[in-house]
Amino acid sequence: MESMTKRSIWMETNSEALVQSACQGDPVAVERLLAMHLPRLQAYIRLRTHPTLRARESASDLVQSTCREILEHVDRYQYQGEANFRYWLYTTAKRKIANRAEYYQAAKRAAKREIPLDAQGGQDALLADCYSRIATPSQHAMASELRGRMEDAFGKLRDEQREVILLAKVVGLSRAEIAKRIGRSEGAVRMLLSRSLARLSEILDEEL
Repeated sequence: MESMTKRSIWMETNSEALVQSACQGDPVAVERLLAMHLPRLQAYIRLRTHPTLRARESASDLVQSTCREILEHVDRYQYQGEANFRYWLYTTAKRKIANRAEYYQAAKRAAKREIPLDAQGGQDALLADCYSRIATPSQHAMASELRGRMEDAFGKLRDEQREVILLAKVVGLSRAEIAKRIGRSEGAVRMLLSRSLARLSEILDEEL
């Protein structure tokens, strides 16, 4: 517990310094800041994206598009804490996902095969690490197996279940912060999160 607290303090302090430097136009700080959040951003985008969209749009393209927008507007950002920065990052990603979904729905574009992340330099291991913070179906599951099973299970959850799990486990918001973001009481958020995680575990167990 003590080591986790020290790590959280280090990340908070380090991210604040990086954001401040990035806002002043330091390109190295911007790169390090995005690299720090990249694994969680990749996990968020894959889990937040509906399977039909994942079949049409490369997850890596969505990640890159999100990072580009953050780079373009980082000078407008005022640092208000690690969780708030992550929320800004993931809100940008969520908007990108929604825009692409609307594009394919309106235009009825032909499906484009997605570029698998496991073919891009061992991304499976990074994603599996993020996914294991949510729920681990098996201690012996291979990284690629865990990624596929987690994404399939997430696709079977209701929208509100996916959202509360992502905000709590990937974005890292407190229950009080989530309550403020989604317009519910803190008690309601705790209950929703508990039930959503239980449902996710049930789905993962059913796949065994």
